Amino acid sequence: MLASLALAGLTLRSGLEIRSARLRRLRRAPDLRPRHLRRAKLVIPLLVIGAAGGPISMVLLRGQPPFATAHAFVGLLAIAAFLGTAWLGRRLRAHDHGVRDRHAILALVAALLSAAAFGTGFVLLP
Repeated sequence: MLASLALAGLTLRSGLEIRSARLRRLRRAPDLRPRHLRRAKLVIPLLVIGAAGGPISMVLLRGQPPFATAHAFVGLLAIAAFLGTAWLGRRLRAHDHGVRDRHAILALVAALLSAAAFGTGFVLLP
C-alpha cells in the first residue's frame, strides 16, 4: 500500500503541475497530461486492492473485526475520495470542464485522508 500511496503522490504532483500551468496560462510539457492519466489509471486499482486487503487481513490474519479501527474508517473515506476523484477525472477527460475544480479539491482531500489513514495505521503494526 505504501508503494501505491507513493504513486498516488506522484499522480497528485503531476495534476498540480497541469493545474498550475493552466492557471498561469503557461505552456506545459506535452507528456504531462498523458503521464498523469497513465499513473491515475494504475494507482486507482492498486489502491482499491490494498483497501480490500486491509479488512481481509484483519479477519484472516488477526482474527479481529474488519472495520473496528480508526484506520478502517479513515481508509474507507480515503478510498471513497480516490474513487470520486477518478470518476470526476473521467468526466473531465470527456470534456466536462465544469468538474475541474471539484476534481482538484477531491484529489487533495483524498491525499490528506490517505495521510491520515497512514498515521492511524501505525497502531496496527505488530
